[in-house]
Amino acid sequence: MSSFTLFLLLFLAAARACQNGKNILFLIADDGGFEAGVYNNTAIQSPNIDALGQMSTIFDHAYTSVSSCSPSRSAILTGLPTHQNGMYGLEHSVHHFQSFEGVHSLPMILHSAHYRTGIIGKKHVAPMDVYPFDYSKTEFDDPGMSRQFGRNITLIKELTQEFLSQCKNDSRPIFLYIGFRDPHRCGGSVGEFCEIWGSGGEHGDIPDWKPLHYDPEKVKVPFNVPDTPIARQDLANQYTSISRLDQGIGLVVKEFETAGLLNNTLIVYFSDNGIPFPAAKTNLYEPGMGEPMFVYSPEAKNRGHHSQALVSSVDLLPTALDWAGVHYPSYSLNGKHVNLTGMSLLPILDEKNPSDRDTVFASHQCHEVTMYYPMRVIHQKNYKLIYNIAGNLTYPIAGDLYGSPSNQKLLNRMKSSQSLNWYKTYNQYSYRGQWELFNLEDDPQEAHNLANSPDHADLLQSMQAVLKKWQEETNDPWLVKYTHE
Repeated sequence: MSSFTLFLLLFLAAARACQNGKNILFLIADDGGFEAGVYNNTAIQSPNIDALGQMSTIFDHAYTSVSSCSPSRSAILTGLPTHQNGMYGLEHSVHHFQSFEGVHSLPMILHSAHYRTGIIGKKHVAPMDVYPFDYSKTEFDDPGMSRQFGRNITLIKELTQEFLSQCKNDSRPIFLYIGFRDPHRCGGSVGEFCEIWGSGGEHGDIPDWKPLHYDPEKVKVPFNVPDTPIARQDLANQYTSISRLDQGIGLVVKEFETAGLLNNTLIVYFSDNGIPFPAAKTNLYEPGMGEPMFVYSPEAKNRGHHSQALVSSVDLLPTALDWAGVHYPSYSLNGKHVNLTGMSLLPILDEKNPSDRDTVFASHQCHEVTMYYPMRVIHQKNYKLIYNIAGNLTYPIAGDLYGSPSNQKLLNRMKSSQSLNWYKTYNQYSYRGQWELFNLEDDPQEAHNLANSPDHADLLQSMQAVLKKWQEETNDPWLVKYTHE
């Protein structure tokens, strides 16, 4: 018997212990968008993402509750928007944004419900007491391995094997959260999107990665990206990074299939925020707030169909708890009772147009610590209202996006009074006013603000009232702005 055959038999024997529980797998992309065949992008090769989508319910209108990395991940793991859970911006040592100590997170709740929890790759949330995992291989465990944990898909595969092998001696159902670092920008000698790193030779080697390279002339340019040669090359590099994400997802799903766990595992694929291009990441316009989302349930009847429901990242925690049969704990935070405003997605997985899923909310305070720009958003049916609480400020641009080739080209053209080849002026992007109201059906690019339109005055007032009510329900500290400014 070969050593590989022996390993496989032992691995399968270990995994059988997890086959009786209701397991959960979260696959989180980093700055990922709709670059996949199932979202009608035929310019990119995404066979593994597409295959997962064909197993799942594909949500065409899924939204992050905040378009910034740490705040978004905190919302995914707590079911609470960023202003409620306390992760007001990026969790870096110099920023020190962290969730409130009393918050109950998904790994904490599931551990208490006799689940074994694990995280591999990017974590980027704190404190540890709020986000504890039984098994952890992240930047917090070894800062020097940050890129390896999140981009080395061979290592991710091996760590997934290691986590699943523990089923042999631990019969608890499992929750595994994998935070890929692709396609986040990287920069430096390994490429703008880390597209060179791990491709062999001096750039190291990732045995399972087969790099794909794209012709800039054939990429699909989103409306929020200026169609220039520099931007097209930027997008081509992004596609190469996405190919690594795609192949990594395929490896992880294959491990669950090999272990015989697909028939009792809920799988969620999502991204933390929009792509790192102008008007997307850190914005709450559609390119920043809209995200890919697949939910695979072995109990769902329809496979690969597209749902038109409006759903949010704060729906993922109640979905996981619903699958596990676990109740959300009753507790207070800062003297106020905590209510979940998200809802489980399980009841609507087989529906195309569920009647009660037509509203989502979002919020934002900071990205980096110097980038204060608080926003609150309600997207209700075909309309979106953005409340720029400090709308008199200049909109701040995230550091990795500011220095990107695409954005620098925009800035250079603006400074030299050249045409931007863009859907708005840079001044419109930078100075927004307090209220922005858009009809997304007639104006999907959100180019025409209707907030001052007399014909929309009643709608504006109605949406403002619903937005404020949600702020009250989520104990929003920024409510004070209604009375003090």
